[in-house]
Amino acid sequence: MISEKFAEARHHMVLSQLRPNRVTDGRVAEAMDTVPREEFVPKELKGVAYLDEDLEVAPGRFVVEPRVFARLLQEANIGPTDVILDVGCGTGYSSAVLGFLGQAVVAIESDPELVARATDILVRLECDNVAVVEGALATGNPKQGPYNVIHINGSISSAPQSLLDQLAEDGRLICVLGDNPGVATVYRRLGDRFFPHAAFDASVPPLPDMQDEARFEF
Repeated sequence: MISEKFAEARHHMVLSQLRPNRVTDGRVAEAMDTVPREEFVPKELKGVAYLDEDLEVAPGRFVVEPRVFARLLQEANIGPTDVILDVGCGTGYSSAVLGFLGQAVVAIESDPELVARATDILVRLECDNVAVVEGALATGNPKQGPYNVIHINGSISSAPQSLLDQLAEDGRLICVLGDNPGVATVYRRLGDRFFPHAAFDASVPPLPDMQDEARFEF
């Protein structure tokens, strides 16, 4: 009964939050209608898991509001063969959704407790194409790269060159730059150059680990 109520809430989220807000990609909608958001938030927040709000799952880590997250995914244009780096994965919700869309996901998290927590949830949900690793967020995980898509959870002050360098040719880094409001931005790699595209305004909580990294120069 409880699982059915969450499934109804998940589907209603897609109908009432995603579709009216320019989310037209059917694969993105299907992914977010499939992955149980409630499994990735604390017990006291399960009842509000599908509200259009950012939900704090640990200090400095949030499950980003569905509307913004879905539009970011849509801008990334993720294909089924894409290899993805998920930066600041928290409890792993974004990683699970990315895993639904792509071929494989490397999820990086600097907090060892969150690494263990995200791994437990993802294993329980049989997200077999997602691996959670501990490390500095701005360093990424170049050993498993290059990546077709890099997703950053939370707003940042600038795009770290260290992450941009891990993009494959035609790879996309998706992030929110700044806050109140920030700008959802897609960087695309063509050769040794990176081209930013401002996609839409978005307000998401900052990712504390990545506020003062080396700035990408336009």
